[in-house]
Amino acid sequence: MYNSSKIKRFSIDGPVLITPKAFGDDRGAFCEIYRTDVFCEIVGEEVKFLQDNISVSASAGTVRGLHAQEPPYAVGKLVQCLHGSIIDVAVDARTDSPTFGKHVSVMLSAENRAQLWVPTGFLHGYATQQDNTSVFYKQTGYYAPGGEISVLWDDPDLGIDWNVASDAAVLSAKDANAQYFADFESPFELL
Repeated sequence: MYNSSKIKRFSIDGPVLITPKAFGDDRGAFCEIYRTDVFCEIVGEEVKFLQDNISVSASAGTVRGLHAQEPPYAVGKLVQCLHGSIIDVAVDARTDSPTFGKHVSVMLSAENRAQLWVPTGFLHGYATQQDNTSVFYKQTGYYAPGGEISVLWDDPDLGIDWNVASDAAVLSAKDANAQYFADFESPFELL
């Protein structure tokens, strides 16, 4: 079950990759994808999720991010791809962190069932790798439009490989006109 998930930690403290174990037979498969007590033990803190979201992207190369919400609206996210695949990215935006401006990047897909925990203090974004990709994520707070932060997804200072060419990306106007990381005055600090 969820407590037998495969866990991967990164050189950047905070994000965690969780791959829940699936059990199959002739009927198909079963996978427990979330359990509060086990999740909190894995991430080392009490986490309460308040909102669940599903995002559906019609085209491969759709980029959503890099986003966060400033305090007091900051949110942590547990991200999972339900259909298709994504490159999922978390950028450390904690000003006093030794890894400030560094990122983790993982492939999440329906096949690998992996989940990325993106704690508060990180910018988050993803790029779809297939058409008709669906992404599910739980978040620790409510969406707060007045607290939105957007940083340019392909900022060369961040050096993120999205597996999407800049001129081929499908973007919202907000993401296309986001600020550069060098201009970003982060409201986040290490806890």
